[in-house]
Amino acid sequence: MTSPMALGGDQQVPAIELVGVGKDYRKMEDRPTLLGALTGIHRGRPQTLSALESVDLVVGQGETLGVIGRNGTGKTTLLRLMAGVTRPTRGTVRISGRVAPLISVGVGFNREMTGRENVITNSMLLGLSRAEARERMGQIVEFAELEGFLDTPVKFYSSGMFMRLGFSVAVHTNPDILLVDEVLAVGDLAFQIKCMEKMGELQACGTTVVLVSHSMQVLRVLCPRCVLLADGRVHFDGDTQEAIARHHDLLARASSDHRAVGARS
Repeated sequence: MTSPMALGGDQQVPAIELVGVGKDYRKMEDRPTLLGALTGIHRGRPQTLSALESVDLVVGQGETLGVIGRNGTGKTTLLRLMAGVTRPTRGTVRISGRVAPLISVGVGFNREMTGRENVITNSMLLGLSRAEARERMGQIVEFAELEGFLDTPVKFYSSGMFMRLGFSVAVHTNPDILLVDEVLAVGDLAFQIKCMEKMGELQACGTTVVLVSHSMQVLRVLCPRCVLLADGRVHFDGDTQEAIARHHDLLARASSDHRAVGARS
């Protein structure tokens, strides 16, 4: 991940910029043979899977962007690239600012440590000093509604408790960029509403938000702009209502194709 390029005049450096980005993964494909069946030894050959291809995307500072698409279209890979968790196979990713990623429930937590210890550790990983982390401990725990579990090892937490603590840490570390990948789906409705209100506060303060969600209502409320991914490419980038309509069209077309194949078989 490279540093942001300086832009001339009064033009702001984008919070996120992807130029010609592609991401491939490699997996071993089994090649069953008679010898392998007899000996239990299987030889595989590497197979390249393209998760993203030719993605050009600019997210301005303070903008909120939604990301939608069917499962397997590259949504999580896109956020992982923005978070710096993985590097692109092709192209360039430029990020300007402190990033708080919420990509998977429980990622970044040491399961043997208590909630309190994880709050300190994760707050420091997201850019706070130890003193600042301790100072914000009360706010973080109160928001997460986990006062009675703060000194319990997080290996005993439910997925909902993980999400609440992870989200609370992320939003209380003053991130410039917040990346959220469907983690709110594991929380109860009341806490989901609380999280949406908090993201609204961050929006008002100028935080850039990128939100992957299957909830069209959440996207309508929070995201003026939305990217629709299909087959690892940007199929549409624009107004959220239009993106949702096109998403439904793709789903209907895929369902119709599936029925047609079933009828022929």
